[in-house]
Amino acid sequence: MRYLEVTVPEGKRGTVLEILEDEGIDYVVSDETSGRGYAAVVRFPVPTRAVEPLLDRLKRAGIGDDASVVVINAETVLSEQFSTLRDRYSQGGQLGARTSRQVLRTKADELTPPFSIYTVMLLISAVVATAGLLADSPAVVIGAMVIAPLLGPALAANVGIVTGDGRLKSTGFRYQIVGVAMVVGASIALATLARLAGLEPAGVDIVVATELEERVAPNLFSLAVALGAGIAGILSLTRGFSEAIVGVMIAAALIPPSAAVGITVAWGMYGAALGAAVLVIVNLLSINLAALATLWIAGYRPQGLFEVSPTRTPTYTYAAIFGVGLLVLAAPLAGVTLLEFHTTELESAAEDEVEAVLAQPQYDHLEADDVAVELDGDYPIQSVERVVVTVSTRNPEPESELADRLYEEIQSHSDDSLIVEVQYVVAEERGENDEADAQRVAIRTADGT
Repeated sequence: MRYLEVTVPEGKRGTVLEILEDEGIDYVVSDETSGRGYAAVVRFPVPTRAVEPLLDRLKRAGIGDDASVVVINAETVLSEQFSTLRDRYSQGGQLGARTSRQVLRTKADELTPPFSIYTVMLLISAVVATAGLLADSPAVVIGAMVIAPLLGPALAANVGIVTGDGRLKSTGFRYQIVGVAMVVGASIALATLARLAGLEPAGVDIVVATELEERVAPNLFSLAVALGAGIAGILSLTRGFSEAIVGVMIAAALIPPSAAVGITVAWGMYGAALGAAVLVIVNLLSINLAALATLWIAGYRPQGLFEVSPTRTPTYTYAAIFGVGLLVLAAPLAGVTLLEFHTTELESAAEDEVEAVLAQPQYDHLEADDVAVELDGDYPIQSVERVVVTVSTRNPEPESELADRLYEEIQSHSDDSLIVEVQYVVAEERGENDEADAQRVAIRTADGT
């Protein structure tokens, strides 16, 4: 429920009261004596869903920007006439109470903090996210998502588009672009300091950290987070659900990938940085496209005969830009997804082939420990480089033909040439109850040559 207070311009008092009477609204009217060009102040309660159509009707009647309207949340209204009005606007079976466009703009504006606070909070989030990725700590990365104020800008931009509010739209897009750039810049600076300080061993492939690896080689499933965040963000704004949880979801799609860009740039891994950058841009486009589509479908746009055209064209234009950009950039993600499917299939087939070969009598003294498919590390689109088979044995000498036999069997499951590497783990026992306390590794490689 909402409680409205409308200051009525001179000459419009009769029109306003006639509309309220026609709508069956209980109201209280008092004279305005401030001498500022208003004739009266009208106060009345209405159901939440009635706010938007009522304000639209008042605007069509000429009660426009020269009138002042205050919308307040109302706890309880005891009135038989209000109950009838609420029943009339409750029909339709919609989930929750639809927020009016006027209130929607206000809420989106309130969720966008002052730029100075936005900058400070994002820089803190960037530092925490970078530290979490370098430490491979999911808990720290989640902490960075919680403090990132990204919900407001993402929603404000699209609310501004569908309602024709140019200031809200430009503020939302500016905050998003500047925010992501700040996170990337701060992450580059912090990661560079970490590298120079020797906080990571020299020569370490930094992307072996699970939290980083997920961001530098993204797949199509990454889109689900961003699309869901955009839809949930609008629903939280329009239906009164918790914005805090949705804000974390939006931050999850933007903060860690942006920090991953900075870290990989600091380590000179520009291919991996490109992969993370693609993920950041794809997520930005996905969030905005989902939010824009949800708003338009929900009917958040000017409703009058002459009001729908000014926002329809910009909405379609932005939707086309987001959609085309998303389709173009989704191609690398599709390639990574196909590679993951191929890697999984190849690893499963290689395990079966290794088991079948080692089941032969001449290899009774060998036991398969592990089969792993390794990629070439050429980010963002990698390819299969080798299959590593680890076997354990008590014989210190490797089998001369085992690698060749495994290569012949495994290569048939891949269209590309690959290397099959066999690693022997040799255990020596000292005493009846001793564990294996000495190991030697022998490697034989077959690459088809």
